[in-house]
Order: sequence, then C-alpha cells, then structure tokens
Amino acid sequence: MNKDSSTWLGVAESALRAAPPTALVSTASALLAKHAQAAQVHLLLADYGLTVLQPVTHLPCTGDATDVRDGGAAGRAFTAEAPVIEVTGDPGMVVVHLPVSVRGDRLGILSVHLPEHATRGASGVLELAAFATALGHELLVAERDTDLYLQARRRKRLTLAAEMQWQLLPGRGFSREEFTLGAHLEPAYAVGGDNFDWTVTDDSLTITVTDGQGHGIQAALLTNLTVNALRNARRAGISLEDQACLADQAVYGEYGGKLSAPTLLLSIDLASGLTHVVDAGSPQLFRLRDSTAQQVPLDAQLPLGMFEETEYRAEQFALEPGDRLVIVSSGVHAAQRADTSAFGERALRETIAATRSASTHETARSLVDGLVQYHGGGDLPSDAAVVCLHWRGRP
Repeated sequence: MNKDSSTWLGVAESALRAAPPTALVSTASALLAKHAQAAQVHLLLADYGLTVLQPVTHLPCTGDATDVRDGGAAGRAFTAEAPVIEVTGDPGMVVVHLPVSVRGDRLGILSVHLPEHATRGASGVLELAAFATALGHELLVAERDTDLYLQARRRKRLTLAAEMQWQLLPGRGFSREEFTLGAHLEPAYAVGGDNFDWTVTDDSLTITVTDGQGHGIQAALLTNLTVNALRNARRAGISLEDQACLADQAVYGEYGGKLSAPTLLLSIDLASGLTHVVDAGSPQLFRLRDSTAQQVPLDAQLPLGMFEETEYRAEQFALEPGDRLVIVSSGVHAAQRADTSAFGERALRETIAATRSASTHETARSLVDGLVQYHGGGDLPSDAAVVCLHWRGRP
C-alpha cells in the first residue's frame, strides 16, 4: 500500500459515493490502481441460484462465469466468506479475491490483480477487504437507480413471478452480534409462491416464511399480499398473534377462502433468546442443539386467509447460545416422488446435523442441493424456501 494507507480508505469511500451508479466498477478500478497498485479489477456477482459468479461488464453481455463449487479461488472466497490470495503465472503478482457483502448478505467477489508486496503487512488484505465491503454498500444503493447489477446477476431470464418474489425479499443473509441468518429460494429463476422475510430492532428479530398456494403469477400475487399485510401489521407495533390475525383478514378479504397462505412467524427477544412462534400452516421448524437436529413440535393452526377472522395464538421456547434454527417450506419437507419415499424429516435432520460447522448460507444451500439431487437434478417441481439462523446470544 502507499504511505497514505491510513487515510486512503476514507477518500475511496467518498469517491465511490460520488460515482454514477453505473460507474462503480470503473471507479473502484481507478481507486485501487492509485492506492494499491492494482493492474486489473473485476467485480463478480453471485447469480440468483448461488451457483456461479458473473462478471459485471457492459450489458447485455457478461464475461465468462465462474462456478462457485469448482474449487477455484474466487468460489472458495465466496463460500468461506473470507479473502483468498491466488498466485498467478506472472512473477511477483497475485490475485486477491475479496468477499463483497453487506451485513452478512453475500453479493459476490471483487478480484484484484496486484503486486504481491501490496498484500503484506498487518493491514494490506484487511484494507482491501474493507474497500470491498464499502463497494458492496454502494452496490445496494446503486440498484435503486440502475438495473445494471441486477441484470449482471442473471444467467438466464427470470419468470415474471420470480421477478416479483426476488424484489420482495429483504436479502439472502444478515448478521449482527447475536445471530447470523442465511436463506435461499429455488427454483431461483422460476420461483412462484415461497418467500421469507425478516426485520430487526434493538430488542427483537422477526422472521416469517410464507408458502403461497398455487403457481406462477397467482402464487406471487398471493404472497405479495401476505408479506405486505404482515409488514403493515408489524410496523403498527402489534403482537405476533395480531400480526397473523390482520394478515389473515387481508388475505381472506381478497380471496374469500379460495386461496390461503401457510406461514410461520417467529419473534426472538435478542436479550434472552425467548422465542414466540405462530404456526399458521405448512412451513416447518427444526432446531440443532448439541449435534442433534429435531423438529420443533408446534400446534398447527389454520393457514392465513383460509377462514374469516381466525384467531391465532403464539407458543414459546428458549434459544441457547450455539443453537441453529432451520425453517423449510412444504416444497422441502413434503417433497415426494412417485418412485421413492418422501424427502422427509430424516433427510432434513441428517443434512442439518452434517452442516453444523458450515455457515448459515451453506446450510441453506446444502438443504436445497440435497432436494435437487432427490429430484434427479435440474429445476425443482415445487417452490422451496430455506432460512437458517445461528444463534449466539448477547455476551
């Protein structure tokens, strides 16, 4: 790094904020060339299926994609969520692959070709990693004004229903000192009714997983109504039970019981780990504790919108530091093939237990991978949503 390495990050962050939305990559390249002697800089964004990293170039074309799981350095950095230094054939030069993430939501990788000596010392790679994080924050802001980065993530066209669902999500991950979240949807480019949502305050974390009935646009419209009704009720500051009741009324008012939206609602007290849950339908909850994964027994209540003015009640249980919660939609736990047994609880428990040391992102992805293999590969016949929470609790 240059002599002004203690201050260049602040200058770089200001330059990124001032850059036009479509010029973030070129601005990042110029900044890293000036302050880190970078010869080349490439931004690779994870596609919707989290299977490849796609370089951001001039649309409508992108460069060659990098498979996340082929053992390459960029894929390892993305999976491990940590910088990876790759030795090149050019003497004295290396490529540093830096995770681009925002509060635990993985966006992609920033690959920087630079002299090996620039990565030495206590601060070299750490400063580059901080720059990649700053770039990630600006990418999310830029997506309000340009489709460039959303389009660059796509290896094929999304269905309209999938477009609606992805725009509804809060992200695919979130992290703070008490917990880490990771989540995934499949089929990524054709999902219809499944959805997850979360929000956090200083005191609590609320998670919902919705399993909208039907397929395509019909399912997407139902889920959009349900999720926004839940958000509207939640933002009014009412209890978890009343959130379910008001969303139930909104769905019934629109569909008259012809369609319903099975939903699992959780509210976790961040200070104590006390969890309140309303089981309004088919999503199931599993807990991993002391290497043992078990389904959390809950009193099944009616899906949202099935009947008019349904009353809901919350149950509660306590989380302990180290616990892992996994929520799966019916497309996961009820998957069934005509020629074999159901995917079922056993496969879920075994996969959750086997991935206890993996990140929440990789646990969610492993469950979906197992489901895809169960169906023989390719797109899934039904929507599948998985949310994984690793609980640490407050110090």
